[in-house]
Amino acid sequence: MKVLITGATGFIGRRIVKALQSAGDEVVVLTRSAYHAKSALGEKCNYFVWDHTTSTLPPEEAFEGVDGVINLMGEGIADKRWSDLQKRRIYDSRILGTSNLVKRIENMEPRLRPQVLVSASAVGIYGDRGEEEISEDSTPAHDFLAKVCTDWEAEANKAQKLGLRVVLVRTGVVIGHEGGALKKMLPAFKIGAGGVVGDGHQYMSWIHVDDLADMYVTSLKNAEVRGVINGTAPNPVTNKEFTKTLGRTLKRPTIAALPAFVLKLIFGEMSTVLLEGAKVIPRKIKEKNFHFKYPTLDRALDQAV
Repeated sequence: MKVLITGATGFIGRRIVKALQSAGDEVVVLTRSAYHAKSALGEKCNYFVWDHTTSTLPPEEAFEGVDGVINLMGEGIADKRWSDLQKRRIYDSRILGTSNLVKRIENMEPRLRPQVLVSASAVGIYGDRGEEEISEDSTPAHDFLAKVCTDWEAEANKAQKLGLRVVLVRTGVVIGHEGGALKKMLPAFKIGAGGVVGDGHQYMSWIHVDDLADMYVTSLKNAEVRGVINGTAPNPVTNKEFTKTLGRTLKRPTIAALPAFVLKLIFGEMSTVLLEGAKVIPRKIKEKNFHFKYPTLDRALDQAV
């Protein structure tokens, strides 16, 4: 299979590229810097330059013979404090980029179009839901992140009218070695300065990066998978449970705490990413008999740290 991927140099993208290549698939990468991408991914991929933050369409030649597209592009949600400018970057990098990706496919001859688009989304679409068990059929929230995800998914879904099977992966907190959420958390936890965030009751719907990569590849290749799937492990935990499990894995105390008011002072509106959560269950992918290598948090953390 020949697969085109955006956002390939990110933590998740690198794992997906590796999984595709291990399966013998040919990988095409759309990137703003071929030099940077090649340094991260190696010589085996085919590289085409495209800046998804502009109004230009990706190069047509990148789509030659492509069977499927994986779309991961987007400004980091928690990389910077949410100024108005940063919120616009978060929004535009996803909505404008995905819109132009689909427009390029629309401009192709129908017989030459890819067969499937697997596009990223996030569990942030559900907002803060307390103890409610959330499946793919649950309604979206109405805050900033929910609007980003709703509009992002709407742009990807336009590919259905072009004859593509569309899968939308609503990703949770990604755990893995040398990246994802742990990269930011481990320094404090390793010196015994880790602890509960806020009251610790908010749910963290997490997934190991290897399972997430497998989920993308399954979505790409299994014609029965379509529509929204939750990219989370089957056993979400509260922040308090996550904190205890990580401390136990590292054999470090977790008595420190970050009160909500401190986070709000430091991060402003972005603090909602840390203080709110939802108990998200991957019902649809489980119905397709998807196998999780890391279904429980302790097993995932044992591998990741």
